Amino acid sequence: MNTLLFHCRPGFEGEVCAEISDHAARLEVPGYAKGKAGGGFTEFICQDNGDSERLMRKLRFSDLIFARQWARGSWLQLPESDRISVLLDYLIACPVCGSLWLEVLDTNDGKELSTFCKRFEGPLRKALNKSGRLVEDARKPRLQLTFKSGREVFVGLAEAGNAALWPMGIPRLKFPREAPSRSTLKLEEAWHQFIPREQWPERLSSEMTAVDLGAAPGGWTWQLVKRQMSVIAVDNGPMDESLMDSGLVEHLQADGFQFKPRHPVDWMVCDIVEKPARNAALLETWIGEGRCREAVVNLKLPMKQRYVEVQRLLARIAEGLKARGVKVSIACKQLYHDREEVTCHLRRL
Repeated sequence: MNTLLFHCRPGFEGEVCAEISDHAARLEVPGYAKGKAGGGFTEFICQDNGDSERLMRKLRFSDLIFARQWARGSWLQLPESDRISVLLDYLIACPVCGSLWLEVLDTNDGKELSTFCKRFEGPLRKALNKSGRLVEDARKPRLQLTFKSGREVFVGLAEAGNAALWPMGIPRLKFPREAPSRSTLKLEEAWHQFIPREQWPERLSSEMTAVDLGAAPGGWTWQLVKRQMSVIAVDNGPMDESLMDSGLVEHLQADGFQFKPRHPVDWMVCDIVEKPARNAALLETWIGEGRCREAVVNLKLPMKQRYVEVQRLLARIAEGLKARGVKVSIACKQLYHDREEVTCHLRRL
């Protein structure tokens, strides 16, 4: 089990390969990455036995930008019948696991396998429990089975506290009918990704104030209003009428890059379609000057060298804030609801 498997958005396999290769080199774990364009996954093949586990222990999954999910393991060929017996025989050499996830790739073929996985999970879980290979214990590794087809599966292990929050890294968020745009799911997913759920009452309080730059028609503002925050929505375009009727939104028709609040706010959010360097500079300014305590900003990606560009922008933000003497936490992730973009979260410490 000396291979790392990474789920990703189809089309971003190259970014995952570049990212994990950088981390492996930094941590002195020899190996090589490979991925097929559009496949929805990449692999990192470790050179020495035990290196896949060592790499996972040295690296936090939350530090990976383009990977949705990961596991260490290997591919297993399955017969058309009695797949469970073959899996049980293979798992004899593996640690006892504390939970089980059946996953597929985010491709059309993967979606077709979802029905198979739902039918297969019950009998498999029963057999694993009976054999003692599966016990409910969060301290033990999670067994993650990624099915490429009904006859090929990646048998993987991951620590529950150092992997994706959801199977395949895909949150099951329901689009609220009242929200004015589907972009509302980006901000909701960002909160799940970057803020521990137990901290929501404190960090997403109804007593807080927020600014939404480039707000119209109000998809992100809707999430803030849902938390009962007072919001300044900055955009030259029109806002959704129901949001304005809430009494919590002040709409200012202005340029989001020129706006400066009269008083510091708790949150600044921004999903303006603009060059990523300009959005990154905006983010650094708001946090650096103390205009807000936390911020979520999307960076639209170029067509090429996307990983390199994100690393360059994050380094520039970190260096700029360090020069200002501002201590912050910086996180960045390509969320499921993102497309050609990544979402950055900064918090003043």
